Amino acid sequence: MHKKIAMMGGKNSILPFKGLGIDIFPVSDLDEAAQQLEEMAEAYGVIFLTERLIEQLEPIVRRYEEVPTPAIIPIPSSTGSLGIGMARIQQNVEKAVGMNILDS
Repeated sequence: MHKKIAMMGGKNSILPFKGLGIDIFPVSDLDEAAQQLEEMAEAYGVIFLTERLIEQLEPIVRRYEEVPTPAIIPIPSSTGSLGIGMARIQQNVEKAVGMNILDS
């Protein structure tokens, strides 16, 4: 089982997490990010991606939703949230419970 944690996104969004012992992978090119994600999926149990990357790499991310690892977790970028993380949490809760209990 993979126990390592990684984070990929824009340098400004992920650099602060290096001090927490998380392996960081700054990317600026979408093709580079796609290739990097495929490589990271083999070595990491948890991968944090900025919401912008989740949105742009959706076909790749979707493949990993049906397998136990890696867990791909969206995080807001340094420019703010796109709401993708909360939407994914709501979808998972609805799938597990049968209804969206998070909507107020």
